[in-house]
Amino acid sequence: MSALRALLAGIVDYAGLFPPAALDMATAVNNYAAYRANDEAWVLGRFVVPVARLDEFDAALSSLGAQADPEWRLSALLGADVERDIARARQFSLAHEGRARVDSLEGKFSSPEAIQHAAAAAGSEFELFAELPVDDAQLETLIGAAKNAGARAKIRTGGVTPDAFPSAQAIVHFIRCCLSSGVTFKATAGLHHPLHAEYRLTYDAAAPTAPMFGFLNVFLAAGLMSNGLSDADAVQLLEESDAGALSATPASIRWRDHVLDAEQIRSLRDRVLVSFGSCSFTEPVDELRSLALLP
Repeated sequence: MSALRALLAGIVDYAGLFPPAALDMATAVNNYAAYRANDEAWVLGRFVVPVARLDEFDAALSSLGAQADPEWRLSALLGADVERDIARARQFSLAHEGRARVDSLEGKFSSPEAIQHAAAAAGSEFELFAELPVDDAQLETLIGAAKNAGARAKIRTGGVTPDAFPSAQAIVHFIRCCLSSGVTFKATAGLHHPLHAEYRLTYDAAAPTAPMFGFLNVFLAAGLMSNGLSDADAVQLLEESDAGALSATPASIRWRDHVLDAEQIRSLRDRVLVSFGSCSFTEPVDELRSLALLP
């Protein structure tokens, strides 16, 4: 497997139900089915759906008939009643065996006790991603609690307003805490584009713009940090907007003078940063193609 394919395989968890796309269920499900059938399907990860909307998802999936084959992998978002939602996700998977399976859960947690409680309810059946507030003074404690509970972490890297974006320093601190604790994480929000730049925050033509992080910036920063990159250099990488600073060969991916080989990239995806959630699949794919990183 080439370095680039190792980096991009299954990288995009499709979250078309969420802003700024905020599609209706039928459209999001139809989109995901179409993406699974196209040439870039290998870049596609899970379908993201709230547990509270699993019945609605079921109806939309049933309408696809044979288009729904093979089995869909879902990442289900937990609500306030964590135990009830986990039980519902378990019940759904049992009832839809071979057709759709919840194998990942995501929830917002603000205390070690909440993380432990959710992890105990999830057991070994699900990957549990604990979304943690990046600016919380207790971040290291919360990530340590995720490690102790056998859970993973999740970072929100943007939103539809400028104040939803953390600083590059905060993202680097989050990554460093995960690396120090040996906690795998995923990212979500504000990562539609491969490279850092100024973009519109929604699809409205009159929407305000703001600097947005690129998913290549975030993934390469995590990979290089796990192989010795300093925090100061990682901040520079997160804010890198020059496509010419990145290059890829079958064996490696380079940012300026720093290189990740294919084995290091496989380790990154397996042990450090597994995926990112995006309400668009076509944007990341089309822009990777425009950078000549996809055929």
